Amino acid sequence: MAEKRDYYEVLGLGKDASEDEIKKSYRKLARQYHPDVNKAEDAEEKFKEVKEAYDVLSDDQKRAAYDRFGHVDPNQGFGGGAGGADFGGFGDIFDMFFGGGGGRRDPNAPQRGNDLQYTMTIEFKEAVFGKETDIQIPRTESCDTCHGNGAKPGTHPETCGVCHGSGQQEVVQNTPFGRIVNRRACTNCSGTGKVIKERCTNCHGSGKVKKQRKIHVKIPAGVDEGAQIRLSGEGEAGLRGGPAGDLYIVIRVKSHEFFERDGDDIYCEYPLTFAQAALGDEIEIPTLTEKVKLKIPAGTQTGTYFRLKGKGVPRLRGYGQGDQHVKVTVVTPTKLTDEQKDLLREFSGLQGETPQEHHESIFDRMKKAFRGE
Repeated sequence: MAEKRDYYEVLGLGKDASEDEIKKSYRKLARQYHPDVNKAEDAEEKFKEVKEAYDVLSDDQKRAAYDRFGHVDPNQGFGGGAGGADFGGFGDIFDMFFGGGGGRRDPNAPQRGNDLQYTMTIEFKEAVFGKETDIQIPRTESCDTCHGNGAKPGTHPETCGVCHGSGQQEVVQNTPFGRIVNRRACTNCSGTGKVIKERCTNCHGSGKVKKQRKIHVKIPAGVDEGAQIRLSGEGEAGLRGGPAGDLYIVIRVKSHEFFERDGDDIYCEYPLTFAQAALGDEIEIPTLTEKVKLKIPAGTQTGTYFRLKGKGVPRLRGYGQGDQHVKVTVVTPTKLTDEQKDLLREFSGLQGETPQEHHESIFDRMKKAFRGE
């Protein structure tokens, strides 16, 4: 398996990166490698790598643990986890001398079900305004025929006659150090403490079956790329009466042909003619909900930004909305009639200076400013 890259390297950041820098880098890379936009073979893998790095570095506790331990999971100790040393052979020695270490675990105790993850791709405006939809989730559920105990209806699991319900067997070994009692999972009941003599014909004794479950999902307004929505109890069924796991819905957002998003703000670019920029004008700008009028002052330069307050994305956790920022770009005409060319030459002559002279006059003013004149 390929070695994991450093999470800071994945996001192109230094270890002193701020929370905002991490968020901005993630959004940029997520858009770059989004499988709906980037059709390269490795785009999806890179998208997952970026998502994994962001999940760790955006969480203060996870980031602190990563900065200290790297990709090694400190909770696994010496268990041979990611990057950890493998001392698996010592476990058998400790079992042999100390009877299996810690206290016994009840084999019949309730066990929580597994969590599930579902990736949902939505449109740009659906992320802005939210939506409600139904999804189909394949998951394991308790068998309706045997009510999850795995036994044929009318019968019940019986206590194992070998381990007497403990789920463990004691194996006696004679060693140079004396007589040692070693505890292992019972081979007769596989450590469950129960034996099913007549299995349920529907689930074949497992107590669980695979089903397609329809779930109604509410996507809140303002959700962004990579967000996770947790649906409690919608994961896989638990064992022996344990609670079900949770369902995590990971959001992917399609790009928009006109708008770009950065947090709660919206950005767009609008073309202006030379005449509009020079003389000023009033134009109509599309927003997320409607068209609004925007006044362009005379002498506007290309690349100027105008802000439309409150025309951005609804804040996911809070009140109000972000803003929309409009960047105007002066478009130079590529095809001119002879009359238009004559008019431009006349305009250039009336202006009284060439672009080079104008540039030099600006440079002269900068020199004076540095001299303090």
